Amino acid sequence: MTGHESKGAAVVPAVGTPGSVTAIRSLGRHGVHTVAVSEKQSPPSFSSRYCDETAVVPSPTEDLDGYADALLELAAHDAVEAVIPVREEDIYVLAKHREAFAEHIGTPWPSFDKLQDVHDRHRLFAAAERAGVPAPDTKPLDEVENWDRNRIVKGRYAFLTADTVDGVPPGQSVAPPKTVFLEPGVEPDIEGLIESMGHVPIAQAYVDGPEYCFRGLYRDGEPVVTSQKRLHRGYKYARGPSIYHEAVDNPKLAATGRALLAELDWEGLASAGFIQNDDGEFELLEINPRIPASVPVDVHAGVDYPVRYWELARDPTVNRPTDYRPGTTSHLLRGELVYLHSIIREDYPLAERPSLPGEVWNVASSLISEPRFDLLSLDDPGPFVRDTLNAVQGVVGRN
Repeated sequence: MTGHESKGAAVVPAVGTPGSVTAIRSLGRHGVHTVAVSEKQSPPSFSSRYCDETAVVPSPTEDLDGYADALLELAAHDAVEAVIPVREEDIYVLAKHREAFAEHIGTPWPSFDKLQDVHDRHRLFAAAERAGVPAPDTKPLDEVENWDRNRIVKGRYAFLTADTVDGVPPGQSVAPPKTVFLEPGVEPDIEGLIESMGHVPIAQAYVDGPEYCFRGLYRDGEPVVTSQKRLHRGYKYARGPSIYHEAVDNPKLAATGRALLAELDWEGLASAGFIQNDDGEFELLEINPRIPASVPVDVHAGVDYPVRYWELARDPTVNRPTDYRPGTTSHLLRGELVYLHSIIREDYPLAERPSLPGEVWNVASSLISEPRFDLLSLDDPGPFVRDTLNAVQGVVGRN
C-alpha cells in the first residue's frame, strides 16, 4: 500500500453484488487505493481495473471472528482509512468490534446495540411505532390467529448468529431464510416454518404497492447526504431485490425516512425500504445498514455513497453539497433475465403474474431509452464479464 498516502486506501469486501463493484469503481476513480477482500477466488470486483490489491480472507459465514481479525489487520495499515460495509456480515463485525477498529480508522457506523435495532425486526418496528412511521401489521408467526388476510413470512433477523439464535454455532452466520408467501385463508404449517427458518419468524401483512427506499449517510443522528429510490422491477415478479431502479424525490418519503432514522439516532449508512399503500402512506419494510446492492443508481444520480462514506471516515466534519439528479435510472442486466424467468416458471400466491410479452417489451424499451447499468461499464468491463461467467458456471454446476 505504499505510494498511496496522499489519498489513502480503503478496504472493500468483494462480494457478488453491484454495490461492491460500485464501491471499488467510485473510490478508484476518486484516486483512493482500493483493497478488495473476499473468501472467494474470483468475485466480480477482483476483475475491476480500479481494484489495486486483492486479499483472500476467512469466510464470515464459517468464521466471523477470523473475518473480523482479517479486516482489523488490514485496518491497522497506515494507509488504510476506511472499511466499506457492503453486506450484513460486514457491518456486524465492524459494529461488534467498533472499539478495536477505532484505534486505527474512522468508524462511521452504529454501535453493536444500535445495529440490533435494525437487524432485529421486532425492535425495528417498535422504533417505527414510536416515530409514528406506519408499517404493515407484523407479529411473531406463532401469535397469528386470523389467517384470512394476505400474509408473508420472513426472518425476524437480517441474518442469524449465535447472538440471536441458539441453533447457530458460535462464530458462524446463516443467511436469512427466503420470504414465504402464504395462501390466504389457509393456516400454514407453523412448526414446520419455525424449524426450517431456525427461529420464530415474523408474519407480516402483504401490501401490494410500489416499493421505495429512503437512503442516507448519518453522523450523530443527523443526515450528511440523502437520496431516494423507486423499485420498478425486482428479481421476481413478486418484487425481491431491485434490478431496475430510479432515483426519485418524494417529500413524504423523505419526511418518513428522516423521522425513523431520527428516532433511531442513527450513525452511518442506512437504506430504509418502504412500500406505498393505497392511501399514499409509506409503510416500513426493513433497513439495510450498509452500502445497498442498488447503489449504482445513486451514484449515477450524483450521490456517491462510497466516496462520501470514505470522506466521513477520514474527517467527521466533512459536509459538501451534492448534485442530486432525480429521474436517473439504472439496470442490472442479469437481473432482468431472472425477472423474466420468474414470470415464466414461478408462482406466488399473492402477486398477480404480469403478461410475459408485455414485460419483455417493458424491459427492452427501458434498456433502449435508459441505457445506464449497475455492472456494465465500457471503461471497466471486467466485473460484468466475470459476473456473467460466475452466473453461467453456477447454472452449469447445478445441472
